[in-house]
Amino acid sequence: MRHSSGGRPPYTRNVTRRQVLGTAAAGALSCPAASPAGAAAAARVRTGFDRLAESGYALLAGARTGVVTNATGVTADLRHIVDVMHADRRVDLRAVFGPEHGFRGTAQAGGSESTGTDPATGLPVHDVYGLRGRELAALFGRAGVDTVVFDVQDVGARFYTYVWTLYECLIAAALAGLRIVVLDRPNPLTGRGAYGPVLERSLASGVGREPLAQAHGMTVAELALLFNADGVPRAAGRAARLETVPMSGWRRTHFFDGTGLPWVPPSPNMPTPDTALAYAGTCLLEGTSLSEGRGTTRPFEIVGAEGVDHRWAAALNALDLPGVRFREAYAVPVFSKFQGRTIGGVQLHVHDRRAYDPVRTGVALLVTARRIWPGFAWRPDLWIDRLAGTAAVRTMTDAGASADDIVEAWQPGLEAFRATREEHLLYG
Repeated sequence: MRHSSGGRPPYTRNVTRRQVLGTAAAGALSCPAASPAGAAAAARVRTGFDRLAESGYALLAGARTGVVTNATGVTADLRHIVDVMHADRRVDLRAVFGPEHGFRGTAQAGGSESTGTDPATGLPVHDVYGLRGRELAALFGRAGVDTVVFDVQDVGARFYTYVWTLYECLIAAALAGLRIVVLDRPNPLTGRGAYGPVLERSLASGVGREPLAQAHGMTVAELALLFNADGVPRAAGRAARLETVPMSGWRRTHFFDGTGLPWVPPSPNMPTPDTALAYAGTCLLEGTSLSEGRGTTRPFEIVGAEGVDHRWAAALNALDLPGVRFREAYAVPVFSKFQGRTIGGVQLHVHDRRAYDPVRTGVALLVTARRIWPGFAWRPDLWIDRLAGTAAVRTMTDAGASADDIVEAWQPGLEAFRATREEHLLYG
């Protein structure tokens, strides 16, 4: 395997796709794709952390290190990376930083775990959810670190907050003159392409700070390169000192069960990779009076509301959306919207995930629900605009546009994003 620079392990700094393909993608090209039945491939994908450890933690030599991670930061044999690094004398691990849901992943949506001490290692654990810019930079300073490692499993949707914690860490590192090392993990939706509307900067929030497509088709390390090329210099006045550690053996066509890696729920309502596949579209229902399925046994796959009946499934199936069918379904959420009350709605059954477009499907859910259910309403705070990254989804739905009309409206912005995205891809 070719090194990216003389004498250094095969890691990347702010390098081009062509420079990286000789390292990261060399292993990827020999890895078999997941079978149509979804059977897991042999464990050929090695995460950024696996490769960092194999190098003897060369990138962390002499560094006072802090790590941003959560329950997903595990090795292939399910040891947590904090435990592994803390036990290794080659790593000077000073602190742990937890994103939304917390380091141990116990907090519900919009919550985090308190700052405290990790009982297994004695390391201080800091809550960084919601911290931005100089406030986060100051916390890194108080923690006594000069290198910040980021290793969190993402789910491939713009409104999942972990990538925005990464973005804020890059800005904080640039402001404080720290180094940031991003360890890569798979995008469970694959990396085949980008889908959905692109965030308009006027609608920036904690569920989207920069112009990304709703399903961006990028890994965390690729996003770090994209952010550091534009958004970070605009916010901090300069780029961060970024290094990325790509995976080996990962192909852009891989769904998560084709990686051979264990799935650890990235958040309490993300129990399976199937959840992630639905979430990229059905999370839009969070901006409406409908339940997005939190509190049911299949969050983001079972969706509905009081008063919704069989007509919704019929209307959706009549659209003949690629790769998915809808079953009339009923549930009683144990928390969140409609807690303790019976909701009617649908369960999504994805039968061809390569043909399935989660964002188009999410818009179809909105359009049909508004047509068949008198109780349909947008959240008063217009949260739907933040989630979609544009007001057009809401206004066109209200105007009676079809799902296909709405999808067509965002194509020019999506094509521009796809061109920008290509510049930062690490895998062929």
